Amino acid sequence: MTDTVEPRLAITPVTLPALFAGFLQASLFAFGGGMVWVRRMVVEQRRWLGDVEFAEILGLCQFMPGPNGPSLALCIGTRLRGMPGALAALAGFIAIPWVIGFAVGTVYLQYAEIGVLQDILRGISAAAAGLIIGTGLKLLLPHRRRPASVLFAALGFLGLAWLKLPLFAVMLAFAPVSIAIAGIERGHAR
Repeated sequence: MTDTVEPRLAITPVTLPALFAGFLQASLFAFGGGMVWVRRMVVEQRRWLGDVEFAEILGLCQFMPGPNGPSLALCIGTRLRGMPGALAALAGFIAIPWVIGFAVGTVYLQYAEIGVLQDILRGISAAAAGLIIGTGLKLLLPHRRRPASVLFAALGFLGLAWLKLPLFAVMLAFAPVSIAIAGIERGHAR
């Protein structure tokens, strides 16, 4: 993963029920995406992973197809407890949202034209955008002393937000260059 020494913060092994319950709790708050709440739970509250390791796992999940929340649950569960951990974390992350999604979807299909409902959804989407931006800044903090990382973050933001390029295209373009630079930095650190 990285040469940065970041000790695993969890002293005792993470139990399968703790993985299930932690991801279940994170998913209850994860309207619009789980990255914000998963990071808070895993890094800040339960201290199962450090900032750098979480950022690296998230980077991998960004590169994988599908939504980030379930991918994060699978990768973090696997990292902490192998395949049983992956299943426990994923089950916790999707159980309640799956039920709520069906219920809300049914209601939305019947009342989608109501102006108040549309206003509520606009407000929720603005709040979700703020949460994502805040988490992005927290993810950048461990890398702030690495000019190459800050440059790639800025270029990625430019490509996605301003040029409106697809995420996969931006990741595919930057992956070989960022891997080469990380290798060079690792060589100089030795």
